[in-house]
Amino acid sequence: MAAIYNEGIADRIATFETEPRAAAEIAEWFETAKAIVTVTDGSGQVVGYAVAHPYADRCCYAGIGEYSVYVHRAARGTGAGKIVLEALFTACEERGLWKLVSRIFPENVASLALCRATGFNIVGTYKRHAKLDGEWRDCVIVEKLLGEATEDGLRPPE
Repeated sequence: MAAIYNEGIADRIATFETEPRAAAEIAEWFETAKAIVTVTDGSGQVVGYAVAHPYADRCCYAGIGEYSVYVHRAARGTGAGKIVLEALFTACEERGLWKLVSRIFPENVASLALCRATGFNIVGTYKRHAKLDGEWRDCVIVEKLLGEATEDGLRPPE
């Protein structure tokens, strides 16, 4: 899973991080997660994962998760991202989360398409959110309501 994350760093379209992370660092990051789901290929090898971390420490935000999805380069475009993200919705609802949020680089066309395909709303853009390799980068802000927070309390039809 660290190797998949490090591909996201190398591609420069998924994170502001610039240095590869060791497997132990990724395992430590997962310890604070509210939910983690994986998708595997036919041989049982993990080819993608989605993780939701607490959005903020204040108790009023306890039901909001900040999510990330990472898919191995060889599995991109195969539907692995959609499978793992939809599984994350279920896992988060089971843990009492009512909303998922994230920030996505506008250049990450695949992630934005995945958000549209899975019912996220774009709620704005952070302009010049931070620098990556010395260049300002914007971030598109997305959110998806889950469970009882949806208008009728039901998940949207697939």
